Amino acid sequence: MTSTRRAYLQLHIAVFLFGFTAILGRGIQISELPVVWWRLLITCVSLLLLPGVIKALRQMPRRLVLQLAGIGIVVTLHWVTFFGAVKYSNVSVTLSALATTSFFTSFIEPLFGRTKIKWYEVMLGLLVVPGMYIIFQFSDVDYTTGIIMGLISALLAAVFSTLNKNMVTKAEPMAITFVELGSGWLFLCLIAPLYGKLLGNSTFTPSAMDLFFLVVLALLCTTFAYVLNLKALKYISAFTANLTINLEPVYGIILAWVIFREDQEMNGSFYIGAAIILAAIFLHPFLKRIFEK
Repeated sequence: MTSTRRAYLQLHIAVFLFGFTAILGRGIQISELPVVWWRLLITCVSLLLLPGVIKALRQMPRRLVLQLAGIGIVVTLHWVTFFGAVKYSNVSVTLSALATTSFFTSFIEPLFGRTKIKWYEVMLGLLVVPGMYIIFQFSDVDYTTGIIMGLISALLAAVFSTLNKNMVTKAEPMAITFVELGSGWLFLCLIAPLYGKLLGNSTFTPSAMDLFFLVVLALLCTTFAYVLNLKALKYISAFTANLTINLEPVYGIILAWVIFREDQEMNGSFYIGAAIILAAIFLHPFLKRIFEK
């Protein structure tokens, strides 16, 4: 197998594992904050076992560590709202809401980077809005909280991905990931008591099955998937990578239909709304290539 073909296979496996994250989130019975707390803890421990990470951490400037810690808190809040959306709605609705990340990014990236707003990205982002509105119309009252949390998660994803864009070249990627996730774990340790009181549920102890799912979530869907993604990027273009990563919500929704039979919970409005959102996602890399030649 050539290096390029191996890279394509690695990238698709990584994206499939990313899409499986929401499936595990629905299967785990403890609430969203403990899910993220355990995920961060297990992932950080596994990162320390990778070669070169500890050495890279020692070489990292203190100023950079503080900057990454701030981004890590945003990442952590994104995950808490993401898993919250899964639990207050379902996987399909959550991943559809998360697809609005491109809409938020079209404004946030130029704002942080002090660059011009790209009109085609704004138009694609606006195309996502009616898709979400249609999905919102199909949902019952119980799904409203999940949709709102999903939209907040998408906004936070746009923020941390934009901030991380300026950080990836300043240190070893795995060391950056450890600092961000480690600071996020410490942040959750501080807010966990308050969060538990607000929800009336502060249980952090997972069952044996939950612990198994958490280990899979941390090792396969986080650490392993991230390593595969980095290796693949050495041999394929950013355009190909972005186009493939757009398959994440597709994989996740299909898995939810197969495993949880979520297709039986949806009506025609959901499919129309989801199709509009996915169309905007897949159009983006093609328009980017056309207008930025």
